[in-house]
Amino acid sequence: MLTENVLESPAELSDQLAYVVRISPVHGRGVFANRDIAVSECVIEYTGREIPWSVALERAAEQDMPHNHTFFFSLANGNVIDGGDQGNEARYINHSCEPNCQAIEDEGRIYIYALHDIKCGEELSYSYPLIYDGRHTPAIKRSFACRCGAPGCTGTMLAPKKRRRKQKGPEQASHD
Repeated sequence: MLTENVLESPAELSDQLAYVVRISPVHGRGVFANRDIAVSECVIEYTGREIPWSVALERAAEQDMPHNHTFFFSLANGNVIDGGDQGNEARYINHSCEPNCQAIEDEGRIYIYALHDIKCGEELSYSYPLIYDGRHTPAIKRSFACRCGAPGCTGTMLAPKKRRRKQKGPEQASHD
């Protein structure tokens, strides 16, 4: 369920399309505000074919795509939306460490909402900390480099690895 303060449709504010796709200074193509967008406005739905994660991995391998260049959006049910298969312009929204949009899943569908007012011409972005199960080697970190240019940029699109805590041995355990 979406929160009450979220505007359900971009058409509530204007008949003009909220976004346009063009070349991005961040990476490849980007999605830009085609008009002013109000905070909490639903800008676009992220569409594509819903597929199991196993199929997504097969598709990436078949297309010999770099693991960092897919249009897969993970869903809570374990499946993914493949924006490269019957997807729309939302697949071109770039990552930012200080995004102006957020992705919200509602009943298996992904919607992109404005986090704050966005001026016409601004590039739309959301944070997608990518989960990479392998080692975060220097080469992998370069593959997933963030180019958002935000003052608080982390330099990577990778989600931080969860650190495993060492279990205390009997000699380290505290006694009450």
